Amino acid sequence: MFNTSSNSANAIRMLAADAVQKANSGHPGAPMGMADIATVLWQKFYRHNPTNPQWANRDRFILSNGHGSMLQYALLHLSGYDVSTEDLKQFRQLHSKTPGHPEFGYTPGVETTTGPLGAGIANAVGMAIAEKTLAAQYNKPGFNIVDHYTYCFMGDGCLMEGISHEVSSLAGTLKLGKLIGFWDDNGISIDGEVEGWFTDDTPKRFESYGWHVIRGIDGHNQNDIAAAIELAQSVTDKPTLICCKTIIGFGSPNKSGSHDSHGAALGVDEITAMREVLKWEHEAFVIPDDIYGEWDAKEAGQARESEWKELFADYAAEYPQLAKEFNRRVIKRELPASFNEKADEFVRVCQSEMQDVATRKASQNAIAFFANLLPELMGGSADLAGSNLTLWPKAKGLQDTDDGNYVYYGVREFGMSAIMNGIALHGGFIPFGATFLMFMEYARNAVRMAALMKAKSIFVYTHDSIGQGEDGPTHQPIEQLANLRMTPNLTTWRPCDAAETAEAWRQALIKQDGPSALVFSRQGTKAVERSEAQLKGIAKGGYVLKDCATPAELILIATGSEVGIALEAANSLTEQGHHVRVVSMPSTNVFDAQSKEYKASILPAGVPKLAVEAAHTDFWYKYVGLDGDVVGMQTFGESAPGAALLKHFGFTAENIEEKAKALLG
Repeated sequence: MFNTSSNSANAIRMLAADAVQKANSGHPGAPMGMADIATVLWQKFYRHNPTNPQWANRDRFILSNGHGSMLQYALLHLSGYDVSTEDLKQFRQLHSKTPGHPEFGYTPGVETTTGPLGAGIANAVGMAIAEKTLAAQYNKPGFNIVDHYTYCFMGDGCLMEGISHEVSSLAGTLKLGKLIGFWDDNGISIDGEVEGWFTDDTPKRFESYGWHVIRGIDGHNQNDIAAAIELAQSVTDKPTLICCKTIIGFGSPNKSGSHDSHGAALGVDEITAMREVLKWEHEAFVIPDDIYGEWDAKEAGQARESEWKELFADYAAEYPQLAKEFNRRVIKRELPASFNEKADEFVRVCQSEMQDVATRKASQNAIAFFANLLPELMGGSADLAGSNLTLWPKAKGLQDTDDGNYVYYGVREFGMSAIMNGIALHGGFIPFGATFLMFMEYARNAVRMAALMKAKSIFVYTHDSIGQGEDGPTHQPIEQLANLRMTPNLTTWRPCDAAETAEAWRQALIKQDGPSALVFSRQGTKAVERSEAQLKGIAKGGYVLKDCATPAELILIATGSEVGIALEAANSLTEQGHHVRVVSMPSTNVFDAQSKEYKASILPAGVPKLAVEAAHTDFWYKYVGLDGDVVGMQTFGESAPGAALLKHFGFTAENIEEKAKALLG
C-alpha cells in the first residue's frame, strides 16, 4: 500500500508520529501526508543556510497549515538547524523551541507564526511582494543580489478561509512569479471528508486569479513532485499552485486517509504497526547517520551564502551607495543615522505652523515627510486611499511599476493586514496599510498576529469615532480602541493635532519590537499650543497639556479630537475659579510603560478625574477610578452629520463642565 523507498521522507513521518505520541497532543496526519513533498523541496530546491537562518537571500518556507508543525520541526532538525532531538521530545511543552504551532522567534528557521488557517499564504504573498520589489530596486545586470523563492504549503482548511481568496487574487494581479504554493489535497478536515462542505474547483479558482496551476500531482511520487517544482520555477510572470493529491497520515496502516489521523496521537500500537509497514527499524527519535547525511544542508548552505557574499562584495564595489543602503535596510534593519534629528525638526515645524486640520490630513503630511527619509516605507490602503489620505506625491503603485512603494490592496482589509506582516517579516520594508477604524474588525486576527510576532507593521485607521458621521453605526467604531489598546505588544496612538500626529508616526517608525496602530479623525481638530517640554512629553504617551498654578482640583483626560473640547471646558471652569488640569493621552500603552513616579506626577492620586473620549467608557476606569467619571459611549452611534452626533452624545464643553462640577461637588 505504501511507498517505502524514501527513508528521508519516512524520517519525517516517524519523527512527527513519535513527537505527537510523546506529547499526547498534536496533528500527525498532515506531516505524514506532506513528507514526500517536503523532502523533494528541501533536499533538491530549497536554498537556505541552517547555520545562518537570517541570510538575506534565503528562500522562505511557510507552513500555512500550521497545525502540522511537526513537519517543519522535523525539516529544521534534519537539515541542521539548532533544533535538537531533545527539542523534538519537548514538542508542545512549556518554553520549548517546538510549540504547538510554528511561532516566529521561538524556533530558528521559522519565518512566520502560523496556525490561524490562511494566514500563512497571506504572509507568503507579502514576502513575495517584498522579494520582487527589492529585486527591482537593487538588482543590476549581472548582480541579482535579491533572487529567492517563497514556498508555501497549504491545506484544504487554508483554502476554505476567506483570506486565501483575498490574498491569492492580489498575488495573481501582481504577477508574483517567485511565489510557489503547494496544495495538500488530502480531502480531510477535522469533521471528516471535506466533500460535504468543500467542493470548490480549486484549480479553476486559482487560474481565474491569474495563477499558473499544475494539476494532478501525486504527492507521494517524488519524481512527479520534482518535475512540478521545475515547471513552476520556469514560469516567472505568475505565482504557481501545485496541486498535490496526498493521503493524510500516509504510513499509518489503520488511520491513513481518515480524520482519525488529523488531530490526535496515533497510539502506541498504531505507531508500532507503522514501523513495520514503513520498514523503519529504529526506536523513537532515532535517525540513522546515513539519513542525517542525506538531509544535512549546513555545508551546502554555507557555500551558497559564501557565493552570495562574494557577489555582494563585487556589487558593493560597483554600486557602493546601493550596497550601503541595502545593508542598512535589509541586513541591519536600521533607520538612517539622521532620522531622529530630522524627525525632531518635523515635529517642531508641525507645532509652529499650528494648522487646524483633521488628523488624517496631518497623517498624510507626515507620510510625505517620512517617505522622503525612508525609501523602505511601503504604503497602502484597502480601497480608501482618498479617505484614509495615504497617498503622497512620490507614491508609486506596485500595479504600475515593479519598484513601487504603494500597494492598492482593494477591498481586502484582512488580506492587506496579513500581507503587511509578511512584508515586515521579510525585511527591507516598513509596511503601513490603512482602512477605517471600524473595519479593523475584518482584519483583527492579522493585527493580533502582528503583535504576537512583534512584526513591525503600522496599521493606519481613520474615521475613528461617531465623528465619522452620516455613514452611521455600521461605520462608527465604539469598542475598537479598547480592543487595540489591550492587545499585548501593540502600541496604539490617537493624536489630537498635527504635532501629536507627527510624533505618533515617528514613534511607530522607531519602534523595533512590535506593530503600531495610528488612529486618526475624519473631522477637523484645533492645533494646540505647547511649550518645548510639552512637545517632548508627547513621546511619553500622556502629559500635562494645561495646568493650574495651585494643586489641581480636577483632572480632565482626553485623546484625539476630544482634547479640544476638554481644553474648552477647562478654560471655562478656570474662569469660574476652579483649578483644572488637562492631560492629553495620545497613547495609553506608552504612558503605562512610564515610571510610577512619572505617572503619579501626571495623574496624582486623590484628585478627581474625568476622562473624555468618543469611544467605549469602560476602558477609562483604570485611570479615573470608580470615583471618577467618563464622557464616552455605551451604545452604538447613529446616522447624522458628525457635529450633530458629537453634540447628541454629549461631546460638548458644556456637558464636560456639568460632569466636572458633579465630581467637584
